[in-house]
Amino acid sequence: MDFTPTDEQTAARELAAEIFGDLSTPERLAEAGTGSDAELWKALCAAGLPGAVEDVGLLGLVLLLEEQGRVTAQVPLAASCVYGLLAVAVHGTEEQRGRLFPGLREGTAVATGAFPAGGGVVASAQDGEAGLTGTLTGTVPWVPWLRDATHVLVAVPDRIRRGGHSLWMVRVADAETEPVELTAPWAAGRLVLDGTPGERLGGDGAYADVLASARTAFAGLQAGVCAGSLARAVAHTNEREQFGRPLAAKQGVQLRAADAYMDTEAIRVTAYEAAWRRDESLAYGAHALTAAWWASEAGKRVVHAGQHLHGGMGADLDHPVHRHFLWGRQLDAYLGCGSEVLAELGDLIAEEETV
Repeated sequence: MDFTPTDEQTAARELAAEIFGDLSTPERLAEAGTGSDAELWKALCAAGLPGAVEDVGLLGLVLLLEEQGRVTAQVPLAASCVYGLLAVAVHGTEEQRGRLFPGLREGTAVATGAFPAGGGVVASAQDGEAGLTGTLTGTVPWVPWLRDATHVLVAVPDRIRRGGHSLWMVRVADAETEPVELTAPWAAGRLVLDGTPGERLGGDGAYADVLASARTAFAGLQAGVCAGSLARAVAHTNEREQFGRPLAAKQGVQLRAADAYMDTEAIRVTAYEAAWRRDESLAYGAHALTAAWWASEAGKRVVHAGQHLHGGMGADLDHPVHRHFLWGRQLDAYLGCGSEVLAELGDLIAEEETV
């Protein structure tokens, strides 16, 4: 395995870091509230970063999302790339790619996903002609970045195959939506489908692939969130003095920060491995689950540590480190309970061993 970024991936990451660093400031984040930063999204799209994911692959996207997570930038980059560009690139028909790609690349179209991790999909589909179109009925309690989206990729449980799902692309304009407030200030919403028209995306295996890609991508985002939280904690403990010595000189502080660093690295390396395997066309479902488990379990430890290491300042809801705490806990919820992820991983490993 070689996780060394290519020249294209490195260039994309450096450009993303520059744009996020210049535009995603604490002041702008405070102004955005629970909405997304339209100017930042426009700058990212003008730089061609969403469209570049087709070339830099899932590992390249993970690198971009790390930079987003460091500053908790409020843009739908992960959702639109995973549930839109990458999903359509791999599982869409030639006609779907030709129709959907231009808007997704330019950012005038934004995709998100209504998947089980988002609170459970309660939906059913009625196939239309040739099974390529149909209507969907059901409710999805919350969908990340739905208020920004023009399209939503809905995972519909298969009524015959246990655990199976089919994927349907739905135009948000054809459905009913309402704002939902989450732990993190994402532009989320509740999705109501009532005979809503949709089109099939992919066949057998599409759901498992998109879900694994999403888990990997959001784990990469969590790695950035944790790295940003830890960086703020390190800076604070080096600057803050107690009895004439920096807080960072205390052994307890050093050990807490060291544990957080090791957790962050575990999230990062497992996300890299899953993404690299996907780009190399290797099986990566179990690796995506491993990355999701680390991002969920270790991620919440890191953002709690980041807040605790700030002492009393960590209790300030307006302090930048609190945003990392909120994002870390939201990603923990989105990726799934650690014990449930482990149970799914165990089932998958047992299934693979019996094949």
